Amino acid sequence: MDRVAVLTAGGDTPALNATLHGIATEANRQDVDLIGLIGGFQALFLDDVPHIELNPARTIIPELDPTRGGSIIGCSRHYVSDEQPRQLDDALARISRLDIDGLICVGGDGTLNGLQSLAAAVPCVLSPKTIDNDLGLNEAVDPERWQQLPGSSTGGAYTMIPRAHAAIEPLDLTGIINYVNPGYSTAVFVAAEEISRVRTTAETHRRIAIVEVMGRHSGFIALGSSYGQPDIVLLPESPLDIGLLTDRTLEIYEQQSHVVLVCGEGIVGSEGEQLGDSQQATDPSGNIILDGAAERLKGLLAGAIGDAVFRDIGGHDSADAAIFTRKVGHTQRGGRPIHADRYYAAQLGAHALQMLLGGGSNEVASLQLTADGQLELSSHTAASLRDPSGAIHPRHVDPSFYDPEMLHISAHGAAYLHPIFDSALGADDFEYLRGSLFDRGNPTTPYSSVWSGIKHKTRFLTE
Repeated sequence: MDRVAVLTAGGDTPALNATLHGIATEANRQDVDLIGLIGGFQALFLDDVPHIELNPARTIIPELDPTRGGSIIGCSRHYVSDEQPRQLDDALARISRLDIDGLICVGGDGTLNGLQSLAAAVPCVLSPKTIDNDLGLNEAVDPERWQQLPGSSTGGAYTMIPRAHAAIEPLDLTGIINYVNPGYSTAVFVAAEEISRVRTTAETHRRIAIVEVMGRHSGFIALGSSYGQPDIVLLPESPLDIGLLTDRTLEIYEQQSHVVLVCGEGIVGSEGEQLGDSQQATDPSGNIILDGAAERLKGLLAGAIGDAVFRDIGGHDSADAAIFTRKVGHTQRGGRPIHADRYYAAQLGAHALQMLLGGGSNEVASLQLTADGQLELSSHTAASLRDPSGAIHPRHVDPSFYDPEMLHISAHGAAYLHPIFDSALGADDFEYLRGSLFDRGNPTTPYSSVWSGIKHKTRFLTE
């Protein structure tokens, strides 16, 4: 292969540019031209296919800074589908006109689905990213456990048969397929920092703080935010028992006069109903948009606890006044990636190119945990992630990672996190903050967007 293209798709994550930089560095080593498609799969929907040379004359363009968040070639939630043959044919024709020998897609499960139809005609591999950390499997047999609910249409609701003896047998961490995804570490860093900061307000004013983090179906960010020491952690995988939550919240409030609770946005009630499903609209990739889990939780707690305890202990007029919510939101997926994300993103990007040059297609670059607790590069076929019907499902937090009685991370859950976060921050992370945030020129110097340089270097097939 002499000429390879790369695109970043789906939602942005902090480590996308680090992945691109890793690919570009390996492309230079392998003497390969690297072309970045502007706007993800959306570039293939346009006749002129906007693109940029990322390593002209084997020099990585200066805009490609691995410490920069987002993606210099842009993302979108548009996907190529084999259910639209004309669209697929047009995309393949444009790839041919670009004289591309192979394609690297950087993304999650939606991106992996998007490259399927292309992979039949041109070699394609996936370099993973997702802040939710839900691309992968807890065990290789997981796809066989997914079953479609009775009465559901194609692509409808699924349920997973629980892992046998999960409550008493901790998950084998070395058997996890794709242990961690780039973007997750920085998202947890942001969430844990938010929880730690909101703690002092709740403590000072004797209030209950409910912090909502991202995680539509998988509670990995909420689990990881345990580093911020919340008192209670609620995951989408564990249906809410309002009685247990009320008792646990009162117990902690009476002991320390405040409570900090973190919940994933996709938490569900005892009957499996979405607590935060205030919008039935879907985003462009077909996902339900969830909003308001923290506010719904506040209402449930306020109603269950009542006003008296907050007047007696906190001096508040009502439960409504004593309980406040914070939604971390999109800051989890933005900003400068921390050391762990930059390092593993670059490693996976380079590995994805090696896979492509080695003849791989429809495969996923991955990280596996070794017996001595190290993360090493590996790869898996896309087919190994699919259930018998061909669907890819989000990886869930394993039951052994969570204590549903204490509403908190378990010891084994903490053991899962350690290889990811023990060395997640580097000295440069702190040095960057010290030397940049309060730069004397910041208040008066306008922000300079990387897109200014990218626009001048963007090329089109019509040229």
